[in-house]
Amino acid sequence: MNIFKKVFVLLSGNYFMQNRLEKRVKSLQGLMGIGSGDGVLSSGEQAVFDLLRRKFKPPYCIFDVGANKGQFLSLLLDHIAVDDFTVHCFEPGRATFKMLLSSFVTDQRIRLNNIGLGKEKGEALLYFDNAGSGLASLTRRKLDHFGIDFNQSETVKIDTIDHYCSENAINRIHLLKIDVEGHELDVLAGARKMFDAKSVDIVTFEFGGCNIDTRTFFQDYWRFFSAMNMKIMRITPSGYLYPIASYKEIYEQFRTTNFIAVSGNS
Repeated sequence: MNIFKKVFVLLSGNYFMQNRLEKRVKSLQGLMGIGSGDGVLSSGEQAVFDLLRRKFKPPYCIFDVGANKGQFLSLLLDHIAVDDFTVHCFEPGRATFKMLLSSFVTDQRIRLNNIGLGKEKGEALLYFDNAGSGLASLTRRKLDHFGIDFNQSETVKIDTIDHYCSENAINRIHLLKIDVEGHELDVLAGARKMFDAKSVDIVTFEFGGCNIDTRTFFQDYWRFFSAMNMKIMRITPSGYLYPIASYKEIYEQFRTTNFIAVSGNS
């Protein structure tokens, strides 16, 4: 350890410096996209549509899984820059779906589905803190440290991507966006036939605090997409897509971060 590092270590050994270091780390990580994925307008996600247009020609088939009130859908409509596409939206919450329906029901390019997607067809309990909550999850999350109580629930219908695609004659998904509060791996498991057929080109997904509650890790996503020959990149607020060449434990950052996986055949 050189002399400068020794001095810095000594200076950092107090509450004030540790608090400053924590704030600086969070700030720098935010520029990397770590912890900046909560809002679609500040997450850099619009870069996904630029990538979609560069790699593929319309018409596009897009899945918005976990549509909530249409935040990602609004971003898509503002940035996709083409008219020839169909978006299949999935929102299981009844009250939330009504909000989604009231905003987008007149657009013929959008198909709204009051169901969730998972690894198998059936029903499940959806837990939430209030109607329209963007935190609603199939797991009753423990968020008392944020003053949030998941004290409400409702039974919702669950389908799979494979079954939905079969029923609706969909043979390719150009962009699959998944934001289902910790159950993204279940959605991927329910799309295994589509992935095995190399029929999913681009996937965007969130990783963060909800994965603590579902006990899932970035390593699980890495293994899935690696097996599917898909390259993973972290989405930064600037719109830069940072390539992740190999798995590292430092990527297990449980603050909301957006990632994109792109087919190696694309």
